[in-house]
Amino acid sequence: MRTASFPFFICAFSLSSLFAADWPQFLGPQRNGIADASEPALKETFKAEPDQLWEKSVGAGFAGPVVTGGKVILFHREGSDMTTEAVEAKTGKVLWRSTYVTDYVDSFGFDNGPRSVPAVANGRVFTHGPEGRVTALDLKTGKEIWAYDTASAVNSQPGFFGRAPSPLVVGDKVIIVAGGSLDDKPAGMIALDTATGKLVWNSTGDEAGYASPVVVDDTVLSWMRNRLWSVNPETGFVLDSIPLRADMEASVNAATPVPCGEGRWFVTAGYGVGANLLKITPLKQPAFETVWQKQKVMDCHYSTPVYKDGHLYGFDGRQETGQKLRCIEVATGKVCWDSPGVPGGTLLLAGDKLLVVTEQGELWIVKAAPDKFDQLATMQILRSSHRSHAAFANGILYARDTEKVVAIRLSGE
Repeated sequence: MRTASFPFFICAFSLSSLFAADWPQFLGPQRNGIADASEPALKETFKAEPDQLWEKSVGAGFAGPVVTGGKVILFHREGSDMTTEAVEAKTGKVLWRSTYVTDYVDSFGFDNGPRSVPAVANGRVFTHGPEGRVTALDLKTGKEIWAYDTASAVNSQPGFFGRAPSPLVVGDKVIIVAGGSLDDKPAGMIALDTATGKLVWNSTGDEAGYASPVVVDDTVLSWMRNRLWSVNPETGFVLDSIPLRADMEASVNAATPVPCGEGRWFVTAGYGVGANLLKITPLKQPAFETVWQKQKVMDCHYSTPVYKDGHLYGFDGRQETGQKLRCIEVATGKVCWDSPGVPGGTLLLAGDKLLVVTEQGELWIVKAAPDKFDQLATMQILRSSHRSHAAFANGILYARDTEKVVAIRLSGE
């Protein structure tokens, strides 16, 4: 019985009712790193100097921006304040700010700001702080509507680098990877009512990872610390799960699973996990079938790859030892091309172009085609190191590092 079909269609309606060219959540409109097809075409040629519309200082953290209804939503830390703010997408003018006090300290001294990207749905902004606080704010005013502390409510644990998975809104529920427990019952994933913040269900006995949950047909797919889970978003009922993690303790699963058409999903990590192409049929048993598994093909450390026309584009290798932007064939895992080496970066797909922001703050515009690595333009848009995913809406790229966020016009309009 397809018990979860109704919530899925609510989710799809919620997204389509936003501005056509919004980027309202982690990895964009469909949570796959691909810009909306209605986006204006990119310029034919680019100058070395970026067409910067504005820039604004930001605090600590790796949470990328989101864009909705002419607003850019930022989530960062200023001193002891965890800050969410809305700015005008075209000018950077601050429209509202909302803060709460945090005492989060990263266990490894890496960064004390948020990692999780906000989600915007149903007129609200949902954030998930590294200390475990989930907050719902009014999109128009920034007023706090409710807050839920996963650390005290469900004993969520910070892991190596704080709570990081981004919220996923499905209908009237916001799904959070908490990695906790409640009265000896599993609370690895929880669902909160978007209107009230009340706990609707808790499920999956697993620690939190760093990948974010996604919708697969009528279910939610979540890659956590130890297993890949498929659950019913209405009830939290576990449909299936499989073990998938590195043998070594000092490891993370950070790249979010990527849809590759025909029920296939690409799941990848470093630390020996490797590249995995799975056929996922959520409402059948077993739900997961391995198509192929390979090492050193596209072993993504923290950046989520993107899919286009039978091929994947993403960063292969560990950040510490150097990475390459790579294209592989989905059906076979065959490597089509590599870029020159780069310490790392993130990317998204706009039309037939890859928009790649490297850790050194360069923007690469690369043709998304499997025949060769074709770098069409390069420009310096940021200065300090970063690992944040960018957003792209209405022909404008919004990207941040540890010091500022910039708006770069890339369309011909």
